Amino acid sequence: MLNEEVLLESWMREYYFDTDLDIGSSGVQSFSLAELRELTGLTHEEMDAVVFDDSRTLGDPLLREAIARRWGAGDPERVMATHGSNEAIFLALNALLAPGDEVVILDPIYPQFYSIAESLGARLKTWRLRAELGFRPDVGEARSLIGPRTKAVVVNFPHNPTGASLTREEQAELIAAASEVGAYLVWDAAFAELTYDSEPLPDPTLFYERAVSTGTLSKGYGLPGLRVGWCLAPPEVLERCALLRDHINLHLSPLVELVARRAVEHADVLCGIRLRQARANLAFLSEWAARSAELVEFTPPRGGVCAFPRLRGMADTEAFCHQLARARRVLLVPGRCFNAPGHVRLGFGGRAAALEEGLRRLSAQLESHART
Repeated sequence: MLNEEVLLESWMREYYFDTDLDIGSSGVQSFSLAELRELTGLTHEEMDAVVFDDSRTLGDPLLREAIARRWGAGDPERVMATHGSNEAIFLALNALLAPGDEVVILDPIYPQFYSIAESLGARLKTWRLRAELGFRPDVGEARSLIGPRTKAVVVNFPHNPTGASLTREEQAELIAAASEVGAYLVWDAAFAELTYDSEPLPDPTLFYERAVSTGTLSKGYGLPGLRVGWCLAPPEVLERCALLRDHINLHLSPLVELVARRAVEHADVLCGIRLRQARANLAFLSEWAARSAELVEFTPPRGGVCAFPRLRGMADTEAFCHQLARARRVLLVPGRCFNAPGHVRLGFGGRAAALEEGLRRLSAQLESHART
């Protein structure tokens, strides 16, 4: 049953709207509607023409076509548009898993993957990203965990919260390991186009029939309030997702679908602006971490807009993050939300001025803590 607390969401519910500076979230700076209209050419006339009829269960065909062209192989029959990637993850895991199924899953990972799989009665085998190895994924270890009983392999690369990723060769090796036993590869691509030292990884659905990929406009495209994501999957998996959706929210709004389609059609523009901003912010963050090496152990992320530093001298950072939020009005996410209590999730996708001031206040809190 999904009735247990999700620590990350509880933390964000407590502090996201009640702090002044956010250096804990995992998305880029949000666009306004005016900015979005200017960047995509969306007109008032197009919006005025929207009629608030019901939409289709799998999403508006034009939106599905745009997603298929951008991230898939061009086949809209393999696309479902969803209310953010959270719905895509929920539907996909419920469509794929049954009690007793064996699942190989990254640890740490975005908590919804773990909690949903566990609630469905799956037996979880964790593929650990280790801080002492710089969170570098060991695909050989993943291969050793994947066996004939494995129903699904669940990963998110670039990784939330560490920013780790795979090379193309490592991605191919992971796909091959899943293929050898016929396991589904559930691939969260929320950060797919936010990479710093390599080209973005291709979507695994291009190479593997039993791959299921989820994505979102919330992270790299600055549109979290639009609440649009997607699932790329074999048609029979999407059919099961559609039956599940009949019991919850049925479909998206046609207005949301119009705006989302224009955003997808201009994804290079939106993501390009925020990627340049993230690169500059990451350079500043790396400099700050180097100056703060006595207090912070930092591994530069390869992708995404969050890092997962360890705060030296703290076995559990939760109390510190509470103090930072209450005394200095800064949002930082404790590692306990990701089963790594000595770490924190530090987001750098927002405004440069907010990041700089947030890090200044974080430094002051770290120095104060070190004196006590």
